[in-house]
Amino acid sequence: MFGYVRYDLPNLHVKDMMLYKALYCGLCRSIGASCGQMARAGLTYDTTFLSALLHNMTGTDIEVEKRGCFGHTIRKKPMAKVDPLSEELGALNTILIYYKLTDDIADGGRGSVKRVWFKKGFKKAKKRYPALVELIERYLSEQERAEKAGTSSLDIAAEPSARMMQEVSDHFLGEKASPATQGLFYGLGKWIYLIDALDDFEKDIKKKNFNPFVLSYGESTREELMKKHGGEIRFLFDTLFYSMRENLAGIKFSFNRDLTDNVILRGIPLETERVLRGEPRREMSVKI
Repeated sequence: MFGYVRYDLPNLHVKDMMLYKALYCGLCRSIGASCGQMARAGLTYDTTFLSALLHNMTGTDIEVEKRGCFGHTIRKKPMAKVDPLSEELGALNTILIYYKLTDDIADGGRGSVKRVWFKKGFKKAKKRYPALVELIERYLSEQERAEKAGTSSLDIAAEPSARMMQEVSDHFLGEKASPATQGLFYGLGKWIYLIDALDDFEKDIKKKNFNPFVLSYGESTREELMKKHGGEIRFLFDTLFYSMRENLAGIKFSFNRDLTDNVILRGIPLETERVLRGEPRREMSVKI
């Protein structure tokens, strides 16, 4: 469920790449501030994107300063200053990582050792942001019930994750929330769930884990799935892209939106194409 929200580097302006790097480092510091130093190991690209998006939507200015850290002790790097929004986003990052590892353990995978790294950070997040944890837990429980019911409907299977992202946006945006912001985050949540399920198609067959694409189409290999149903699956994602574009156009941004537009309008479709083609994930770099 992590690592799919990415930028399109060839079409990313230098200024926006520098902003992304500063936000990435700033979020790392924010995780340390809200959840402790060990939790910084769970820093994700997805939450970095949310930081860029929500700072812009809420009109929260991003102050950048040059600092050193334990990973870069010699040369200082531009980093976004820690603020209340980034601290809570750091907590969100830790909460999601903790529950992702918990889910991996429940599916018979490895994760028990890794989860120890985030247990203390999760407890800190729960104490400091109880409403946020309650929100996540409620929708993860709904997601678990939907999957245990064995639904073959892609829409029904993705609904809890889509609504969780929508409510997360309402939580952070407050009075700045609107039907357009809700629609955008709903679409993002649905896309993340479905692209993750499609990417794990053959792995879930092998492990006999729930996967809505397996139950909906019944094919035994990705090659068969795309050969027989590729057009229908592409149409599903194209419909999501259209919805996100339409909602994005109706949102008022406080600052330059080039970075977030790059991710939503170019990065997400490109990542979808990668998964549709069955190609392995390429790691992004945020090194300076």
